[in-house]
Amino acid sequence: MVLTREEVAEIAQLARLALGDAELEVLRTELAAILDHVAALQEVETTGVEPMTHAVPTMLRLRPDTVAASLPVEVALADAPAAKDGCFEVPAIIKAAT
Repeated sequence: MVLTREEVAEIAQLARLALGDAELEVLRTELAAILDHVAALQEVETTGVEPMTHAVPTMLRLRPDTVAASLPVEVALADAPAAKDGCFEVPAIIKAAT
């Protein structure tokens, strides 16, 4: 696939990337190669191929879902830099509405 420099510049702008002329040219070539590869993959016949999440079979080892005692609050907060009313205290990042 052939990409123009303007198309790559627009993609870079949408991705909030500030690229120089040399970088745009490198990315133009790399993106074109990626798109060519995806086009080749789209031509592969996949009728009857069952979808999968891994290329090789995997066996998940799950532990039983059993109820257990919780960690005591005092132990959980023992190494906390700051605690208040039985909770971790962290700096506020959202200002209260006035």
